[in-house]
This record gives sequence, C-alpha cells and structure tokens, in this order.
Amino acid sequence: MSDITTTSGALVGVYAQPDFVLARGEGCRVWDEDGREYLDFTAGIAVNALGHASTVVAEALEAQLSTGLVHTSNLFRTRPGEELAELLVSLAFPGGVFFCNSGGEANEAAFKFARRWGGAAGKRNFLAFHGSFHGRLFGALAATDRPAYRDPFEPLMPGVRFCDVGDGEGVRAALSDGTVAAVIIEPVQGEGGVVPVRAPFLRELRRACDDSDTLLIFDEIQCGLGRTGELFAWQHAGVVPDILTLAKPLAGGLPMGAVVACERVARTLCPGDHGTTFGGGPLVAAVALAVVRHIAEPAFLSRVRTTSRHLDEVLERLASTRSAVTSVRGLGLMRGVVLDRPAGPVVARARELGLLLVSAGADVVRLVPPLTIEPAELDVGLEILADALG
Repeated sequence: MSDITTTSGALVGVYAQPDFVLARGEGCRVWDEDGREYLDFTAGIAVNALGHASTVVAEALEAQLSTGLVHTSNLFRTRPGEELAELLVSLAFPGGVFFCNSGGEANEAAFKFARRWGGAAGKRNFLAFHGSFHGRLFGALAATDRPAYRDPFEPLMPGVRFCDVGDGEGVRAALSDGTVAAVIIEPVQGEGGVVPVRAPFLRELRRACDDSDTLLIFDEIQCGLGRTGELFAWQHAGVVPDILTLAKPLAGGLPMGAVVACERVARTLCPGDHGTTFGGGPLVAAVALAVVRHIAEPAFLSRVRTTSRHLDEVLERLASTRSAVTSVRGLGLMRGVVLDRPAGPVVARARELGLLLVSAGADVVRLVPPLTIEPAELDVGLEILADALG
C-alpha cells in the first residue's frame, strides 16, 4: 500500500505527502514523530544549505530576536537588510538589491525591473528556454517550460518566447526584432532534470545580449549560494548577468528571495515601482546576513568542492554497478541520477529505507543534500539509493 497521501486536514490538497510527520532535525538527518530516522538528501529542496539545527542560523535568530525588532515593513530602514544588500553586491556585481519572500517573487520582480528598464524603447518581451522552471506565479510560470503546470492556468503573462539551450542561432533570431527586454536562464536547470548549461553557451548568450542591448537574467534560486562549489553558478563560466535572482538557501530555511540588479537597471527604478510588506524584514535579513557570510568563506566553499569530488567517486561506482542508472550529471552538490525507469518508485523505496530524496522530472533522482554533509553520510545515502534501485 502506498504511503503517499494528499495533504490532510484543513490544508489545501495541492501536495502529495508521505503519511509520517517530521518532528525534528539535526545536521543531515531528520526524525518523524515515531522516532524513525531519515538521512536527508533534499535539504528542503536545496534550502537548508547549512543543515538542520545550524548554529549559524540559531545564533543569528537569537541575536535579532533579542532586539525585539522582527518586522517593521519597508517604510523604515533597518540595519540587517542594508548590510545584507551591501554584502550581496560586493560578492556579485555593483548595483542594487530588492528583497522579497520567495524565488517566484524574485523572478516576478526581475521581469518587472527588466520591463521598467526597456519599456520606453519598446523592449517588453522575454526569452526563456525549454526545460526551464522559474516559479509558479503568473509571470514566472509563463517563462517555465512545464505544460502540466501551465495549461490549467492559461492565459499567462504574454510576450515570452522559448529557445533550446545551446541554440545560439535561435537566440539571435529571437532577439533580432529588438523587442526582448531580457533573457532568463538557469545556469543549472533544476526541475528540468539537473542539467548544467555549458559555459560556451552562457558566454555566447552574454555576447548576443550585449549585441542586441538585451538584459541577461540568471535564475540561481536553486543553484546559487555555494550549491555548485562556487558562490554563484555563473562563476564557473565567468559570465556576469545583468540581473541575478536568489532565494532557497538565502536565509537558512526562513522564506526570503532577492534580486540583484546591475546599476543601469537599478537606476531606472523609482519609489512605487515595486514593493513588498515582508521582504527583507530585520529578522530574516539578519539570518541571511549570517548565512551568506558563512557560505562565502573560501574555506567553506573549498570544503563543498572537496565533498563534491567524493560524491563524484561514489556516483561513478553507483552508475557502474546499477544498470538502471543511465547517466549522472550536475555540479557540486546538485546532482541528477538519470534512470531507465520512473524516478517516483525509487524515491518512495529509498524513503522506506531511510533516505529522503526528490525527483527532477519523470526519470531523474535529484541529490541536493545540505552543503555541510560529511563524505561518510554521502556513502550511506548512496548505498541506500543503490538498494532502492534493486
């Protein structure tokens, strides 16, 4: 009998969830209400970069709570948000930062900022890519190549075109009429199957945008902030975007998104152009400030790269011993195990064996454990995955 149910009780039933109820967590492990232990390779879908019960998160929370200042709205200045914005532009590129509550909201804001920048010149359209996922809101969904997510909610935001990743000629053709405000792409496609975009294509995309006076948006909501072994995934290719969107790991498990906009975009924005009640509040910003500082430390990123090399070795053994594995792809601690069968039953079997996984499309098992995971924990998790494959 399946342990999957729709959400019970008073919650809207938009999720299919296992029957057990998670009760606590520590490091890379969680426990349910019955005391059963699970090794967590989901990290809240790449959110809990520092694992469960992180002292970095706890200390930042405690320090900000002690001030009594949890929320003020953006009618007033607070120090944590301003310091976080300064840190992000120092780590990414000069410009301005807008804070919000989620990745979908970050991409929505990025689209608005791009239209604000290009609207006077007739640049109001967008170019996205097949295999993309940018969120569930109307603008973000319009740029998401997932018919099952899109079709029930048509019509979506108009003006979005799609190209194949790697099709440089198609990109230039799509930009040739001068009406595209921005191109949006994930340097590593997450929901689309954990597919890294090759560096030469990202560089070609940058040149095409420069030649057509089009903005380049990198959606690093899942692949950013240390997940690939570099602070930002675009650093692997040496391609700097005009707009960068961040979210999942930003505030250590608290809801927060951010848009980093280059100076020429940030200068076009005026009071009233966009807003949020909760975005960048002092509590979440204080936690995010501590998290980003921690992840940005060279020693931390070096450790992620070392752990990633160990994961390479373990995945290579898995692929050589399990015929169900057709390929392995990804960067850093964001990997996709491509199967010759549906991923759902494998994820379910692994859960029965004590390993929490998430799929990325019909036939891909996604591995996005906390960035703090130990090599020995990777070994245990991959042994369980091997057993789940049969």
